[in-house]
Amino acid sequence: MLLRPPGVASDGLFLFYIRAKKTSNRREAKKGCRERVPCRGMGRRPMKEDAMNEDVMLRADEKKINWYPGHMARAKRALADQLSRVDVVVELCDARIPRASRNPDLADMIKNKRHLLVLGKADLADERETRAWLGYFRAQGIDCMSFDSIRGKAKDIIARIEKASADAVAKMAAKGVKKTVRVMIVGVPNVGKSTFTNRINGASIARTGDRPGVTRSNQWVRITPYLELLDTPGLLWPNLSDQQDARALAFVGTINDNIMDQQMLAIRLMERLMEDHADALTTRFKLKNNALRGVPLLEEACRCRGWLLPGGVCDTDRGAAVILDEFRAGKLGRITLQKAPVKAPKETTPEREAKKEEQSS
Repeated sequence: MLLRPPGVASDGLFLFYIRAKKTSNRREAKKGCRERVPCRGMGRRPMKEDAMNEDVMLRADEKKINWYPGHMARAKRALADQLSRVDVVVELCDARIPRASRNPDLADMIKNKRHLLVLGKADLADERETRAWLGYFRAQGIDCMSFDSIRGKAKDIIARIEKASADAVAKMAAKGVKKTVRVMIVGVPNVGKSTFTNRINGASIARTGDRPGVTRSNQWVRITPYLELLDTPGLLWPNLSDQQDARALAFVGTINDNIMDQQMLAIRLMERLMEDHADALTTRFKLKNNALRGVPLLEEACRCRGWLLPGGVCDTDRGAAVILDEFRAGKLGRITLQKAPVKAPKETTPEREAKKEEQSS
């Protein structure tokens, strides 16, 4: 039997007191669970008496990266249904990783449509590498351009869309009809499709975010009375067989962070930057020892930037999150992780003659 405590005047107030007490107890229990259970996705925060186990992290690093949630399969079917209604397909890829950010499944789906490849987020990529990639794609007969989704001019992309759709417009004009050009925007998650659409439109109509999976359904946006854009959800392919490309996608935030160990991902990113962009990494994170690799490299960044827990233990959770965020935001400078393939130089006439003589002899 529960006794009414002093200060509770009535039975009604007593029942209210009991409910409030139960709610308070549940909150305290949940709080205790949160303090005891390791954080999922970010890894367990290292304590003074329990240092980060590098062997565990290495085993996590060996796990294959793959992310294909159910909404992508539905979005792919919806995209296929809409293709018959559009005149031009604009494929958006990330200028920092042009090869990895092109979905191979899209090539078969859009092969009968006019196609424009746009290297987005060009403001975050190395300008020389972007020009090299544009030259590479043009040599393959692909109509392409680069575009800064933040400061790029809408009239430039609209002019390219009008050029790509000129045949369809002229065909309808011959019949006395002024055609409305419909354009589909496609690409991998978090490549900037919605930001690209809003930039062309001049207003924030399409929903945007700095994480993958913000756009979950098709969204038509009218730019002019005779131009409409279809913003589509980001699509990956079911099997990321090339794990180097998969890791590159993870570096730029295309893949959901919660499915990977963030500390190990940050370490691999730092190791990759040490290959070609050591100065940018060293300057940004005030590193004193460039020879470090693996877990010691992340701990060095934590010590140099003051990301420490009580007792002087490196806060590697915070360090990993900041390193990834600052790279993705371009705070380390304009960096391209994938270089354009270099064509084999053409042989001169004397070289050809020498080769013919060798073959004949």
